[in-house]
Amino acid sequence: MRHPVSTKLARAALRGVTLIEVLIVVAILSLIAAGVTVAVLPKFQEAQVKTSEQNARGIRDAVQRWRGLKGGTDCPTISQLVQDKEIDSASKTDDAWGTAYKIQCTEDDVIVMSAGPDKKEGTKDDIVVPKGVKP
Repeated sequence: MRHPVSTKLARAALRGVTLIEVLIVVAILSLIAAGVTVAVLPKFQEAQVKTSEQNARGIRDAVQRWRGLKGGTDCPTISQLVQDKEIDSASKTDDAWGTAYKIQCTEDDVIVMSAGPDKKEGTKDDIVVPKGVKP
Protein backbone atom coordinates (compact mmCIF):
# COMPACT_ATOMS: atom_id res chain seq x y z
CA MET A 1 0.00 0.00 0.00
CA ARG A 2 1.21 3.44 -0.87
CA HIS A 3 1.82 6.09 1.66
CA PRO A 4 -0.71 8.99 1.43
CA VAL A 5 2.02 11.69 1.38
CA SER A 6 3.81 10.14 -1.59
CA THR A 7 0.48 9.94 -3.46
CA LYS A 8 -0.09 13.68 -2.90
CA LEU A 9 3.43 14.49 -4.11
CA ALA A 10 2.97 12.34 -7.19
CA ARG A 11 -0.29 14.10 -8.04
CA ALA A 12 1.29 17.52 -7.48
CA ALA A 13 4.17 16.62 -9.79
CA LEU A 14 1.76 15.53 -12.52
CA ARG A 15 -0.41 18.62 -12.08
CA GLY A 16 2.39 21.02 -13.13
CA VAL A 17 2.64 24.72 -12.34
CA THR A 18 -0.41 26.85 -11.67
CA LEU A 19 -1.06 30.20 -13.28
CA ILE A 20 -0.73 31.93 -9.91
CA GLU A 21 2.76 30.48 -9.44
CA VAL A 22 3.79 31.68 -12.89
CA LEU A 23 2.41 35.17 -12.21
CA ILE A 24 4.30 35.36 -8.92
CA VAL A 25 7.57 34.46 -10.67
CA VAL A 26 6.91 37.05 -13.41
CA ALA A 27 6.16 39.71 -10.78
CA ILE A 28 9.39 38.96 -8.91
CA LEU A 29 11.41 39.11 -12.13
CA SER A 30 9.74 42.42 -13.04
CA LEU A 31 10.71 43.90 -9.68
CA ILE A 32 14.29 42.78 -10.12
CA ALA A 33 14.42 44.23 -13.66
CA ALA A 34 12.98 47.55 -12.46
CA GLY A 35 15.55 47.74 -9.68
CA VAL A 36 18.41 47.06 -12.05
CA THR A 37 17.12 49.67 -14.49
CA VAL A 38 16.87 52.32 -11.79
CA ALA A 39 20.41 51.54 -10.64
CA VAL A 40 22.11 51.16 -14.04
CA LEU A 41 20.42 53.70 -16.36
CA PRO A 42 21.83 56.86 -14.69
CA LYS A 43 25.34 55.36 -14.80
CA PHE A 44 24.91 54.57 -18.50
CA GLN A 45 23.77 58.13 -19.24
CA GLU A 46 26.69 59.52 -17.23
CA ALA A 47 29.08 57.32 -19.21
CA GLN A 48 27.63 58.62 -22.49
CA VAL A 49 28.31 62.22 -21.42
CA LYS A 50 31.86 61.44 -20.29
CA THR A 51 32.61 59.53 -23.50
CA SER A 52 31.30 62.40 -25.63
CA GLU A 53 33.42 64.89 -23.66
CA GLN A 54 36.52 62.72 -24.19
CA ASN A 55 35.83 62.44 -27.91
CA ALA A 56 35.29 66.21 -28.15
CA ARG A 57 38.66 66.78 -26.42
CA GLY A 58 40.30 64.43 -28.93
CA ILE A 59 38.75 66.29 -31.84
CA ARG A 60 39.83 69.62 -30.36
CA ASP A 61 43.42 68.35 -30.03
CA ALA A 62 43.32 67.14 -33.64
CA VAL A 63 42.07 70.54 -34.84
CA GLN A 64 44.85 72.29 -32.95
CA ARG A 65 47.46 69.94 -34.47
CA TRP A 66 45.94 70.43 -37.94
CA ARG A 67 46.01 74.21 -37.57
CA GLY A 68 49.61 74.06 -36.33
CA LEU A 69 50.70 72.03 -39.34
CA LYS A 70 48.73 74.00 -41.93
CA GLY A 71 49.35 77.41 -40.41
CA GLY A 72 46.76 80.15 -40.47
CA THR A 73 43.37 80.29 -38.82
CA ASP A 74 41.34 77.99 -41.06
CA CYS A 75 38.90 75.66 -39.33
CA PRO A 76 38.82 72.07 -40.60
CA THR A 77 35.82 69.80 -40.79
CA ILE A 78 35.77 66.34 -39.25
CA SER A 79 36.14 64.81 -42.73
CA GLN A 80 39.23 66.98 -43.39
CA LEU A 81 40.75 65.80 -40.12
CA VAL A 82 40.14 62.18 -41.10
CA GLN A 83 41.43 62.77 -44.64
CA ASP A 84 44.60 64.45 -43.32
CA LYS A 85 45.02 61.59 -40.80
CA GLU A 86 44.74 63.80 -37.72
CA ILE A 87 41.86 61.56 -36.64
CA ASP A 88 41.90 57.81 -37.22
CA SER A 89 39.21 56.78 -39.70
CA ALA A 90 37.99 54.19 -37.16
CA SER A 91 37.51 56.87 -34.49
CA LYS A 92 34.07 57.91 -33.30
CA THR A 93 33.29 61.22 -34.99
CA ASP A 94 29.71 61.53 -33.69
CA ASP A 95 28.63 62.00 -30.09
CA ALA A 96 27.03 59.20 -28.06
CA TRP A 97 23.58 60.16 -29.41
CA GLY A 98 24.57 59.99 -33.09
CA THR A 99 24.85 63.74 -33.69
CA ALA A 100 27.91 65.20 -35.42
CA TYR A 101 30.23 67.39 -33.36
CA LYS A 102 30.43 71.06 -34.36
CA ILE A 103 33.79 72.80 -34.53
CA GLN A 104 34.21 76.55 -34.10
CA CYS A 105 37.57 78.20 -34.56
CA THR A 106 38.62 81.64 -33.42
CA GLU A 107 41.97 83.21 -34.05
CA ASP A 108 43.56 81.59 -30.99
CA ASP A 109 41.13 78.93 -29.75
CA VAL A 110 39.08 75.94 -30.87
CA ILE A 111 35.66 75.02 -29.49
CA VAL A 112 34.08 71.60 -30.07
CA MET A 113 30.38 71.21 -29.26
CA SER A 114 27.75 68.52 -29.03
CA ALA A 115 24.03 69.15 -28.63
CA GLY A 116 23.97 66.57 -25.83
CA PRO A 117 21.32 63.98 -24.94
CA ASP A 118 18.34 66.10 -26.00
CA LYS A 119 19.94 66.81 -29.43
CA LYS A 120 18.94 70.49 -29.16
CA GLU A 121 21.58 73.19 -29.31
CA GLY A 122 21.61 75.94 -26.70
CA THR A 123 20.25 73.86 -23.80
CA LYS A 124 21.89 73.15 -20.46
CA ASP A 125 22.90 69.60 -21.40
CA ASP A 126 25.11 70.73 -24.30
CA ILE A 127 28.70 69.52 -24.21
CA VAL A 128 31.26 72.24 -24.88
CA VAL A 129 35.03 71.73 -24.86
CA PRO A 130 36.77 73.61 -23.33
CA LYS A 131 34.27 73.95 -20.51
CA GLY A 132 33.03 77.37 -19.55
CA VAL A 133 33.43 78.83 -23.05
CA LYS A 134 30.38 80.39 -24.67
CA PRO A 135 30.04 79.22 -28.29
